Amino acid sequence: MSNQNSGQEDVLLVEQLNKKIEEIRNEISKVIVGQSSIIDHLIIALLSRGHCLLVGVPGLAKTLLIKTLAEVLDLKFSRIQFTPDLMPSDITGTEILDEDSITKQRNFRFISGPVFANIILADEINRTPPKTQAALLEAMQEHKVTAAGKTYQLPEPFFVLATQNPIEQEGTYPLPEAQLDRFMFNLWLDYPSSEEEVKVVQTTTSQYKAQLNKIVTGQEIINYQELVLKVPVAQNVIEFAVKISNMTRPVNGNAPKYVKDLVTWGAGPRASQYLVLAAKTKAVIEGRFTPNIDDIKSVMLPVLRHRIITNFSAEADGITSVDVIKKIIEEKI
Repeated sequence: MSNQNSGQEDVLLVEQLNKKIEEIRNEISKVIVGQSSIIDHLIIALLSRGHCLLVGVPGLAKTLLIKTLAEVLDLKFSRIQFTPDLMPSDITGTEILDEDSITKQRNFRFISGPVFANIILADEINRTPPKTQAALLEAMQEHKVTAAGKTYQLPEPFFVLATQNPIEQEGTYPLPEAQLDRFMFNLWLDYPSSEEEVKVVQTTTSQYKAQLNKIVTGQEIINYQELVLKVPVAQNVIEFAVKISNMTRPVNGNAPKYVKDLVTWGAGPRASQYLVLAAKTKAVIEGRFTPNIDDIKSVMLPVLRHRIITNFSAEADGITSVDVIKKIIEEKI
């Protein structure tokens, strides 16, 4: 009986989430013009307990989009501007020597850094040295911070959105492949259409100020994250996700010839996990109770884009990982 009740509760939760997602989209659209696909992918990553890397030229409202999402979700938001002189303790926090005003006793006290929030905006993550990048990436993986031998748990939900500028490469520290793999999605923001740009200019050069309503609490997000894990997935859908990841690996006997010719490294098992998780979340936010193969296909690009490393031959011909993924999607598999 309890299982039946639990199932009914989950059905109601799916219906509730479906409505909430629509409300979130409506609120964000008060501030952000267009970018509906990016917004959906951010929501999918949040509910899948993943993190996102956003890549786009300056002025595409990456920061504004993330701040707006945090406001609508009623979560604690923290922005870290990554610079070449940023230290790991500037992110995680540091211990200070504190003196009791009465007893005059001195004790070390931990002052938490900006990483102790629900939504972290890591602005221009490739502008800071690897040691500082690693401090954030460890927090992303473990959801905790270690300082002076003590471990501090980070608040839940915990969601990191890092941004990168694809143009300026001077004075930057590109994220190594192993660290890129920690991000569930790699999202590329495009320029707005002419109509969208007209609307952006109209709203941003006037007195218009959007009043945003808070739609979802932190606890509700945690409940939805638990719901996603319960979503059943058919065996053939899981096998399809694994097959896709396998096809990107040139060392694999099943890889197509163009992959063996153009790719140095393919996607690891984490890609298969994220493909299935993202497909489950996409199904749930659309009010469905199980994902299908089309759901896997719809998230292949953001999941695989940063996990496929093309070789010199591909670069010489101007072929990118995106071209390889599109070719895999086009195949009748």
